[in-house]
Amino acid sequence: MDPGLFLSALTLQAGWNAAIVALGAAALGAGGGVVGVFTLLRKRALMSDAISHATLPGVALAFILHAVLGGEGRSLPVMLIGAAASAALGVLAVQWIARRTRLYEDAAIGTVLSTFFALGVVLLSVIQQMDASGQAGVASILIGSTAGLLFNDALLIAIGALVISAAALLLAKEFIASAFDSEFAQVSGLPVARLDLLLLVLVTAVVVVGLQTVGLVLIIALTIIPPAAARLWTDRALAMVPIAAAIGGIGAYTGAALSASGPNLPTGSLVVLCLFALFVLSVLFAPARGVIASLRRQWVFQTRVHERQGLLALARREPIFDWRTRSLLQRRGFLRADGSATRAGIVAAAQMTQDQALWNRFRDLYPDEAFSLPDWSLRPIGDVLPEDMVRRLRRDLTGVAASGGGATLPGARS
Repeated sequence: MDPGLFLSALTLQAGWNAAIVALGAAALGAGGGVVGVFTLLRKRALMSDAISHATLPGVALAFILHAVLGGEGRSLPVMLIGAAASAALGVLAVQWIARRTRLYEDAAIGTVLSTFFALGVVLLSVIQQMDASGQAGVASILIGSTAGLLFNDALLIAIGALVISAAALLLAKEFIASAFDSEFAQVSGLPVARLDLLLLVLVTAVVVVGLQTVGLVLIIALTIIPPAAARLWTDRALAMVPIAAAIGGIGAYTGAALSASGPNLPTGSLVVLCLFALFVLSVLFAPARGVIASLRRQWVFQTRVHERQGLLALARREPIFDWRTRSLLQRRGFLRADGSATRAGIVAAAQMTQDQALWNRFRDLYPDEAFSLPDWSLRPIGDVLPEDMVRRLRRDLTGVAASGGGATLPGARS
């Protein structure tokens, strides 16, 4: 790979055709990400795998028929038509098996996937024995290649991807409603069965349009990796759509640029590797579910526990043996090197004991509300509960102590 050529391709300066291919791949990646969000939420992600493998016999048959009729075998529009017809047949086969037999959908997907792909491999061997031009172009459908992609082909891919994205976005709310509660959506008047069928049509369109760029073996990555990565960044379904589109577009664009920076670099594999790199970055750095954010939350939680236990021990004048607790209290100025409490430590320990007494009273009076609060006893009670509730607890606890029914607040006169 030539780094200079990669930079040129990345900045759209490696030639008109390379720029169009990169932009077409970006549009395809964005479209795959958008559609993938709804298939992921609907738990139909593996349908794209069955659809992609079901396209192979259609591509091969379209090549053979076109060559027999006297045309050039490797015609992208013809092969895409064959792929679409074969994919539609595969979808119908999966649905028929799942509905008319005792097999679950995953078994139906596996059956159709393996059978259609095996038939496609047989037809590819037939093509290799034919005296027709463009035989190598059919093999490139498996892993994707943009080396022989013409301007019109790239334009067709880009337009198709944009149309798919627009159609998915227009029905975004309906897709989300049927994904989260299909029974309620159906009662509300939404045609859930038609929406599911339309979603499969959009997945089929992504697969068919992306055959030349990513290849039928790896096209499933465009509809699974971007939404899976987007799920790590947000908990809102609608917010997943632009995030998945951005991840899919950037990954496909970068993969296409890498493919253009050296000879014989498989486009589909590079696109998938770039998407996976973005997924790894999401796993590490996503603020909602990323590894680093999770470690930070765990560290903050443990710090609160150590500080709370240490201050309560100071209030009871108990020795502190845990090294992390001692180190934390010393850094906060609550503990001296010899283990004795500073004045600030005494004040903080009294406040912590008071907060703990109020939390205990809140738990006794409102157990369900208490345990529904995250880290309910590890934060100052005034930061969590309303001021009037804190005053009510303080009065209640003081009254209980005055009547001899429980512990008194620290610092309160008996």
